[in-house]
Amino acid sequence: MRFAVARQQGLDEEQVGQIDDDHAESALPQRSKAALEFADAFLLGGGPPSPDAIGRLRAEFTDAELAELGIGLAVFHGVSKMLIALGCEPDDMDVTEVATPGSRPAGT
Repeated sequence: MRFAVARQQGLDEEQVGQIDDDHAESALPQRSKAALEFADAFLLGGGPPSPDAIGRLRAEFTDAELAELGIGLAVFHGVSKMLIALGCEPDDMDVTEVATPGSRPAGT
């Protein structure tokens, strides 16, 4: 799934392909690397991000944006766990572009 606003801000499949275990050494923008570092800390359950990671996050995101990242991770993680527990996760999914929650469709 790709949010429309991410596409509008330049996210393409080449960038998505760099989102892997080596994302820190990728050509992704620093903002993306900081978000991925936060997601790794959040999802891997190793505790809060390191002080250095928190510094990188604060350099790239406002408090409101950090809250949105955390809530988004919690929601997506919870839903994925529920789907797995129910045996409903698909083997393969097409890439789908959806409107960003809370945003208005273009032209309105």
